[in-house]
Amino acid sequence: MQIKLNDVDTRLARIERVVANQSLLEMANQVAALSSDMRAIHNDIDELNHNLELSRKQTRDLYADLDQRLKNLESRGGGTPSGAVAPVPPSGAAPAAAASPAAAAPETTDSASYQAAFQLLKDSQYDRAIAAFQKFLVSFPDSSLADNAQYWLGEAYYVNKSYLDALAAFKRVAEKYPQSRKLPDALLKVGYCDYELKQWQAANEVLTQVATAYPDTPAGHLAQQRLEKMAAEKH
Repeated sequence: MQIKLNDVDTRLARIERVVANQSLLEMANQVAALSSDMRAIHNDIDELNHNLELSRKQTRDLYADLDQRLKNLESRGGGTPSGAVAPVPPSGAAPAAAASPAAAAPETTDSASYQAAFQLLKDSQYDRAIAAFQKFLVSFPDSSLADNAQYWLGEAYYVNKSYLDALAAFKRVAEKYPQSRKLPDALLKVGYCDYELKQWQAANEVLTQVATAYPDTPAGHLAQQRLEKMAAEKH
């Protein structure tokens, strides 16, 4: 009887060890899953922070650029542009007063048109912003702000979830304005659009290009984070 009791105790201890090991394994798996989820959350937070900082920098750069352009215009002064003919008053009419610098300037300049379109975007009037940027690009195709306008047109489409139109707009930046300072951001958004359209291979290729070509920039960091997210999602 004693031998049988000892045998039962031994077998029971063995079973308890097996159960304990299984419980530990399950706990380890749960901890690993939680750790993976936490890493994904941290990546998302980092991505949001980078996007926020990028938006702030782009806004600061935009206003600095606009401010400099306005100062340049003001420093040139008013008067009739070189080569232009001043209007002749009707016969018998009193001579008009000299035009002020503001009156001599055209009613709509590329800067004013661009600023108006950008304000619509900031006010979340995305459809109107799209129309305004499209009109700008038709009216001022050779403006030094054309590359920015093309980029923000893509952003307006992207926020509106019109990913195919956004993809075409961002690709246009890369194709027509290869020297633009918006190029890294435009390529990043090309990858984002491919991601939203579930074009995984295309997204992987362009995001890898951005991460490799611009490793120390916000665009490069965001591209690397999206690549890691795609890998975690097994895309």
